[in-house]
Amino acid sequence: MAIDMEQFKATYIEESLEGLDNMESNLLNLAPGSKDEDAINTIFRAAHSIKGGGATFGFADISQFTHVVETLLDQIRNGQREITQQAIDLFLQSVDCLREMLAAAQNNSQADEMRIADLKSQLDALLASDGASSPLNEAVAVAAVESTADPQAKTSEWKIHFKPFPNMLATGNDVVRMFRELEELGEFQATVNFADLPALSDMGVEDSYLGWEASLKGECTLEQIKDIFVWVEDECELEITATTVNGIKEAQAAVTDENSGKCADQHHETPIATTTSSAPIAKPSVQPDNKIKDKTERRSGAESSSIRVDIEKIDSLINMVGELVITQSMLSQFGEDFALENLEKLRDGLGQLERNTRELQESVMRIRMIPISFAFNRFPRMIHDLCNKFGKKVQLKLSGESTELDKTVMEKIGDPLVHLVRNAMDHGIETPEVRVAAGKPHTGTLHLNAFHQGGNIVIEISDDGAGINAEKILKKAIERGLVEEGAELPQAKIYDLLFQPGFSTADKITDVSGRGVGMDVVRKNIQALGGTVDVQSTLGKGSTFTVRLPLTLAILDGQLVRVGDHTYIIPLVSIVESLQVHKKNVNAIAGKAELYKLRDEYLPIIRLYEAFNISPDSTSLENGLLVVVEGEGQKAGLLVDDLLAQQQVVIKSLETNFRRVDGLSGATILGDGTVALILDVAGVIRVSQGRFNSHHDSINADGVAA
Repeated sequence: MAIDMEQFKATYIEESLEGLDNMESNLLNLAPGSKDEDAINTIFRAAHSIKGGGATFGFADISQFTHVVETLLDQIRNGQREITQQAIDLFLQSVDCLREMLAAAQNNSQADEMRIADLKSQLDALLASDGASSPLNEAVAVAAVESTADPQAKTSEWKIHFKPFPNMLATGNDVVRMFRELEELGEFQATVNFADLPALSDMGVEDSYLGWEASLKGECTLEQIKDIFVWVEDECELEITATTVNGIKEAQAAVTDENSGKCADQHHETPIATTTSSAPIAKPSVQPDNKIKDKTERRSGAESSSIRVDIEKIDSLINMVGELVITQSMLSQFGEDFALENLEKLRDGLGQLERNTRELQESVMRIRMIPISFAFNRFPRMIHDLCNKFGKKVQLKLSGESTELDKTVMEKIGDPLVHLVRNAMDHGIETPEVRVAAGKPHTGTLHLNAFHQGGNIVIEISDDGAGINAEKILKKAIERGLVEEGAELPQAKIYDLLFQPGFSTADKITDVSGRGVGMDVVRKNIQALGGTVDVQSTLGKGSTFTVRLPLTLAILDGQLVRVGDHTYIIPLVSIVESLQVHKKNVNAIAGKAELYKLRDEYLPIIRLYEAFNISPDSTSLENGLLVVVEGEGQKAGLLVDDLLAQQQVVIKSLETNFRRVDGLSGATILGDGTVALILDVAGVIRVSQGRFNSHHDSINADGVAA
């Protein structure tokens, strides 16, 4: 029965992207001349899997491109070629190119063929350099070149040594299926080897003990045979040799002994490796253990249709569903035969149902939570490239990579983080010469840190660079008319100018930054996620950009409030406190803005009924309640008629279902079926700010207009 391979393509692409992430991280840790066998083998296996899968699923361009990369890597791991900076740079470019090719395959679009061809020609040139061939007699040399240099060359007869490792069958691989595929290539015969067969009492049910010596006659290529074994090459001994190449019998062909590096002319067959090298396939005596590791890692910002879930989370979800089924079964009994004496049991059952539902909801939400390392993984490569571009030396420190947040937030925070990191590299950290002259280490430090704080995740981007020159920013703002001449602003307000559209203090424009495009978009994107970004800096010592984000965009803990006949929801993380209004603490400014004196600070009062143009129970401040909230570093008091319950709510997007409304972040459906709007606290403050902002700075210590 034919197998529909389309269903596996998405999995192949996703795992290939993970393999590329592994390749990139290991390449960044390699230095010219390195002998790190684990890293080199990991890089090779990733390329090998991508190539094999590409051939299987019909992505010929990916398979052919990766074949050259794999050949170079195979020569490096076999000691035939040294690791050079040129090779590392080309491999990193190949990773980028393969990402684009996989994205094109995923989207059914066309990759940049010119770039692919140019990079492949550079790889071919590197492959051709420093290449040494064994001295063969002329006739045999021609045949060897045809068969080994071109994996597509047709060969009449092959011999195959195949010995699975004990656990190969346990991974779902089937020798019979492989042999059936070999039969389709030509005349196939196999002889079984029982040498390693143990006594019946010592046999493992899923272990493999047999080996095979096989022959294949037919006009087939090395690549066609390799493709059949591509999924098991790490789980078996495999040697493919050509006994007849294009009709020329191989006799007394000199080949390179992989262990000694010397020529041996006792062979009567020419072993052909699973690459274009003329060396025989290595026969590992033990099963390799350097598999590609940590397949849960993906690049931040790259959207994926699936996520990997820890098995413990799945087990927890299954347990919760089991509890829910038991509770439902119990409640169904009351529906069949209900009596008043069972009322208390019914209440207990409904309470149990509520607890089960809450726990089930939390379990489902935890499935969407993935570590911030998915977002951090792109930065080592970025720092590597920017250091080369700017001539800087920077050490990247990552901490809190295991901190989790919602997948949706993860995908949308990638671009803002990239801009902040690029900004730190361009404007923050100085060149080695400048740093040494300032008494600093010649290598700068860029630190990305993530941690949970309340209901938010906090991401800090810190550098030990030059810091932010507040005087320079203020001068530039005055020149642009953003600030009046002679104005004195607190440092926080000056730093806030960096987020004005088109604002930049860069002395020169680069292709990385300096055009004044980006920082305003960074803030807007973060605010769109319900987050904030703050800046702290010390001139000459460095800067820290702090991003605060909600853990999830799907559910929030909210406080229900009533204004007239309308119910609104205020996120609990934004609420500082709630209080009864005392008239003596209210101060009016010019008959428009109102301030409330709360201990040692004055808060602007925002009447929600005015903000949303609805009718309240009363317009008197004394008859309402003041909910003190904080958003984007500013506090305000929201006047409401009544406080209702607190509950978790599922957020529905207004923009998707209606349109964007200032001051509202979404809506939800309450238990009684009514719709309640969710307040965007920062947006409400911004919308209402125009009514009192011009007066707020002129309040004296007594709260009276100066």
